[in-house]
Amino acid sequence: MLAWILYNLIEVINPAAESRLAWLYTVRTVAVIMLMYFIFIYNIRTKEFIILIFKLWLVLSFLAALYGLKQQFIGFADFEEKILNSDPNIKQLLFIGGEWRKFSIFTDPVTFSYNMVVSSLLCIGLMTGPLKPYKKILLGICAATCLFSMLYSGTRGAFVLPPLAMVMFAILRFNKKVFFIGIIGAFFMAILIFMPTSNQAVYRFQSAFKPSDDASFIVRKVNQKRIQPYIQSHPMGGGLGATGIWGQKFAPQSFLAKFPPDSGYVRVAVEMGWIGLLLFCILMFTILRVGIINYYSIKDPSLKSYCLSMVLIVFAFHIGNYPQEALVQFPSNVYFYLVTALIVVIKRIDDQQQKEINLI
Repeated sequence: MLAWILYNLIEVINPAAESRLAWLYTVRTVAVIMLMYFIFIYNIRTKEFIILIFKLWLVLSFLAALYGLKQQFIGFADFEEKILNSDPNIKQLLFIGGEWRKFSIFTDPVTFSYNMVVSSLLCIGLMTGPLKPYKKILLGICAATCLFSMLYSGTRGAFVLPPLAMVMFAILRFNKKVFFIGIIGAFFMAILIFMPTSNQAVYRFQSAFKPSDDASFIVRKVNQKRIQPYIQSHPMGGGLGATGIWGQKFAPQSFLAKFPPDSGYVRVAVEMGWIGLLLFCILMFTILRVGIINYYSIKDPSLKSYCLSMVLIVFAFHIGNYPQEALVQFPSNVYFYLVTALIVVIKRIDDQQQKEINLI
């Protein structure tokens, strides 16, 4: 964590950077927000407080899912209609196949969809704990509602995350029951992907699993191939904020300002070079490694389910950061560092409990 933050700060003296102001605006969501990890890790100390966080998280997510369904089946509010029709660029991004992409209470459909996915994974992980049946039913309803609402966001990158996260779930909790349920789930998923449909939401879901038929995916692959020589020749990249809105605002004539990264990892590689990409991948690997080790070493069944949820969420963000920029948008970036901190905090609480038991 500290190495990543330090590298982001060093980027201010990157000789290839076109603008220092772009660095200033970008470092806030890339490095400064990471300081919340330390706030969480030193202030979350009890199991009861973690439960309170989860309850608040799931209540807000469930309400967001319901509001997304309201937008789909009832319609947008008047102020939302005004925003959608205020700029032709918004319509170009959000009006696809004759239907508006839904964004619920969030700023855009991508943020909405990713938050629905991670909230559903939180529910699924918690369901493995020693809960009363009615609580597991409530968690199941919440997970299903979030995933159903997520379909109407039209975000292809989010559609692939639940199945992939379930693969990680099956690996971590491998047994005969999980194996057979996984086979049944894979069978129905295959039917859903390949069945003919005229429903726009289902068709867009299917297209997420057929990237070779997706024009936007092909364009992204071409752009990534085109930028590779630049990444290889700039070990520190072109500077934080060189691409995207800040690049267009502070260095509009630069080469990178016109490049659409369309991926969290590609943005890191372009703006921070292959050194930054390597450091970032090491960070992600370390978080997952610690999470998996902690999951298998935790003794308390409920804390074990909490840790499983956190590992699934980190894994989903890790995969989802390739097709989209998953870790720089609010509130996903806050959630990510909360989840990362909880991986450590949950293990700490379990160690304290085991020490108390041994003393008794």
